[in-house]
Amino acid sequence: MKILVCIKQVPDMESKFRIDADNKWYSEEELAWRMNEYDEYAVEQAVRLREQIGDGADLTVLTIGPDRVREMVKKALAMGCDRAFHVKDDAALLRDPFEIASLIAAFAGDKGFDVIFTGMQSQDRGSAQVGVLLAEMLGIPAVTTVVDFAFADGTITVKRELEGGVKSIARMKTPALVTCQLGLNTPRYPTMPNIMKARKKEFITVDSADLAAVEARLAAEKMYFPEKKGGLVLEGDAGKLAGQVLDILREKTMVLR
Repeated sequence: MKILVCIKQVPDMESKFRIDADNKWYSEEELAWRMNEYDEYAVEQAVRLREQIGDGADLTVLTIGPDRVREMVKKALAMGCDRAFHVKDDAALLRDPFEIASLIAAFAGDKGFDVIFTGMQSQDRGSAQVGVLLAEMLGIPAVTTVVDFAFADGTITVKRELEGGVKSIARMKTPALVTCQLGLNTPRYPTMPNIMKARKKEFITVDSADLAAVEARLAAEKMYFPEKKGGLVLEGDAGKLAGQVLDILREKTMVLR
């Protein structure tokens, strides 16, 4: 079985974000970087499937980005991936989901992957489109927002998270693509021996120009922080405050009308 897991490097959400000079995206200066959280669940599930299959399985991790993504990929190798494929692209963060999916499809199209794992979405762009677009480009079925995964006899059985806490069960034959939701599993911490082994694993880098990407279909018009609006602070005795709140609700809202 051939398995592919796709990961993305994103800014740590605790970083201090600034809008870039063009007001199109965030500035990359002074940011800390990490693996997209949803992708950590994808890597863990891919490794678990590789361990379940045993010697008949082969797991490749793929990422797109500048040279700094290599450290993130090493973590995936230490978690249990067999090899890494890095599409070098200094402008990856500015590419739309169609472009990203097409680059992955250009790599994966002739590789015959049986199962492809991606995160449900990225923490920065949050489009949740790359996985399903990739499946469409490869002509394989996809199932999204997966919170439980099982594989047996060539069939994938998953539990999906729907709206309002509702779950659904889906089954499909391979080849297929799965996008992973938070809580699917508990990602492992790489051990020191596995970190050392990761240094010897195959790590291939190609330039994005060597892969055919489709033209972008989405463009960012403007990025900006939400407008800050003032609030009302009430102080005093709890009994009097309750009355003030009721008066405000009557005067300024339709709640008590």
